Amino acid sequence: MKNKTAFIFIFLFLISVVLPLQSQQSFTINEDIVVAEDEVQNNIVSFGGNVLIEGKVKEGVVTFGGEVTISGEVGDVVLGFGSNITLKSTAIVKGDIFILGGELTKEIGCTIEGDTVYFRGFEDLGKFFSESWKGAFIPFLIAIKLISVFITFLLALLITALFPRQIAFASNQVRKSFWPVAGTGLLSIIIYVGLIIFSTLLSLVLIGIPILLSLIIIGLVIKIFGRVILFHFFGESLINAFSKTKVSPFLAVIVGLVLVSFISFIPILGGLFTFCLSIIGWGVVIRTKFGTTENWFKKRKEAS
Repeated sequence: MKNKTAFIFIFLFLISVVLPLQSQQSFTINEDIVVAEDEVQNNIVSFGGNVLIEGKVKEGVVTFGGEVTISGEVGDVVLGFGSNITLKSTAIVKGDIFILGGELTKEIGCTIEGDTVYFRGFEDLGKFFSESWKGAFIPFLIAIKLISVFITFLLALLITALFPRQIAFASNQVRKSFWPVAGTGLLSIIIYVGLIIFSTLLSLVLIGIPILLSLIIIGLVIKIFGRVILFHFFGESLINAFSKTKVSPFLAVIVGLVLVSFISFIPILGGLFTFCLSIIGWGVVIRTKFGTTENWFKKRKEAS
């Protein structure tokens, strides 16, 4: 049953998100990636493999484990989870570097135009929280909330690294078409709740169980992706209120996450605010088809 549900989810997710972006990615599991001096790639995503960049990566590099050596150019972010990253003297990173676990080695002469966020090991995070809250009593619910925020932070970094243009585009659509986005979100949630209730009733005769689990997973994907878009929207809006310089997608998402998390801690107001975020998040994801088109419904209408 679990395998069947996972297959349905992966199939739907590939159709809606991954397949339209496949040509933009270099994706490997336990395999090495080499970008030669005269070679250009859009994105690199590696699980467990080693990455050598002597040429140019137009957008981002995301790695889980392995060794990353950069002597060429990366046009946007470098994000490593448990990876050892080495920047040679000729390396140029035009975006930000985020490292959670692993090691960062920088040779003299390398260039990082964005910010560097570096946690050498996850024990650093534990030390940070223990020192920050030393001697304070944290209720169980607040502790759970903090853990949830941290997990959301990791997911937000990963999604922003994989889909920076889609996140920025969809964020702009919130500003450009707020009420159509909100209307789409409200209608989508009503339909989704109806499908959940219907599949729950079908679960009484077993056939609805895989449908129900698939709907729950798809709902989580839409919610998380939509939330990251709104992090970018709020963060970019706040930064632009004080500065008109170009905002890094990662900086916008982090600032937005901090702002949204702070408001969500406020009793009553935080719950209402979170509910409104869900409506807008669902609306912008559905309307823009995960940030790949301005108005999915208008495009389908013209195509017909």
